[in-house]
Amino acid sequence: MEEKEMQENKTNGASEMTDYSINADENAAGTTHLSEPVAEESQAEKLQAELEEQKNKYVRLYAEFDNFRRRTAKEKFELMQTAGKEVIASLLDVLDDCDRAEKQMPQITDVQQLKEGNLLIFNKLRNTLQSKGLKAMDSIEKDFDVEQHEAITEIPAPKETLKGKVVDEVQKGYYLNDKIIRFAKVVVGK
Repeated sequence: MEEKEMQENKTNGASEMTDYSINADENAAGTTHLSEPVAEESQAEKLQAELEEQKNKYVRLYAEFDNFRRRTAKEKFELMQTAGKEVIASLLDVLDDCDRAEKQMPQITDVQQLKEGNLLIFNKLRNTLQSKGLKAMDSIEKDFDVEQHEAITEIPAPKETLKGKVVDEVQKGYYLNDKIIRFAKVVVGK
């Protein structure tokens, strides 16, 4: 019986030895290591798949942005080409009136009639432009402002109160929807 127990112990010892054949140090000799390369490979595959997914998202996002940029550039270009279309269309009536007046000029003998016709056309032009947001700048006898005026020259002020103020306007300044589109060219009193 003792022999049988010893044999069983030997068998158990051998099985215990195979259990202890796992080596924790990957540099030391052994058949099995605690850190299995299969787990590392699956982790690397997951990271690779995630990296590919992020690359795809980036490429799609970049393509969407590029399409957006091209579309807005095209829309801006088309808008710039047709920006004045509405204003020009509204001015065609005034141009028609000018053409009619030009045809009538050789036949008109009354200068007063010619003046009245021209005045009607000028008023129609001003009203049309005002309806589109154009507003003339009022500069005479106002303080000189470099944000609105362009000084052509300085002259001695005719009155003491006109020193540093606009004495004369050589060219009118204009606002379009409260934004200056042309500075007034003025003469300033000193």
